[in-house]
Amino acid sequence: MIFPTAPQTTEAVAAHYDELDAFYREVWGEHVHHGYWASGRETPEAAAEALVDLLAERIGFTAGQAVCDIGCGYGASARRLAGRFDLTVTGVTVSAAQADVAAARILEAPMPRGHVSVELRDWLANGFSDASFDHAYAIESSEHMPDKQRFFDEAWRTLRSGGRLGVFAWLARDNPRPWEIRHLLEPICREGRLPSLGDEADYRHMAERAGFKVASVEDLSDRVRRTWAICARRVLGKLATQPRYIRFLLDRTAENRIFAATLLRLMVAYRTRSMRYCLMIYERGAA
Repeated sequence: MIFPTAPQTTEAVAAHYDELDAFYREVWGEHVHHGYWASGRETPEAAAEALVDLLAERIGFTAGQAVCDIGCGYGASARRLAGRFDLTVTGVTVSAAQADVAAARILEAPMPRGHVSVELRDWLANGFSDASFDHAYAIESSEHMPDKQRFFDEAWRTLRSGGRLGVFAWLARDNPRPWEIRHLLEPICREGRLPSLGDEADYRHMAERAGFKVASVEDLSDRVRRTWAICARRVLGKLATQPRYIRFLLDRTAENRIFAATLLRLMVAYRTRSMRYCLMIYERGAA
């Protein structure tokens, strides 16, 4: 497990997403996660939806199930899944800005089937009853959890027997070299508000310790890495056309402006294979 030199708290994660709210939506879109290029010809928007569809295929949702979206962002993935599969999806986020936008989107576009609700709460202290959900998933949110073992423990507790937990996660490569940690992985943690960055073995160990069985692990790094080149181009375009982007980068009171530089680190980390991106499916057996 790689830890940043400056500890990152849940409050810091919430502040990161609140401060960068408008920039994330303009540059990354309301899915706020990687895209999945199966053919290479997908638009960025279609690729973002393809990632969600891949999750659905691997978990195997059926109509009427109760599902939790852990770290739901603006609720775009939850709405897509609920509408396609007639699910009741409960999303949780620590970002007040994200929760407000998600609530507005739900009101703006009522779904013909399925139901989505988004709550402002910390997954590590979620307050849900035992066995509340048939399935759960976390799309690039486990990285932001200060206590990753508790992330898995809470998933196991709140899932029903036979439930599946799907996790898309940024991972460190196995046995990263010192220069990769010093120049790429540790700064990515610190600047991106990641309390830690695990590898595949770390996630496997924590999931099994919680009681899960590892059903599958897929390395999607090569299919998702163009996400960051697209984001970088969009940021450059905004800098050239929208003065408020430049004002934000020059504002010394903006605590999260450094994330613009992190885009470049992420591009290099994928190119050098210092970072991986995996979809992991875990199954909950009987207690």
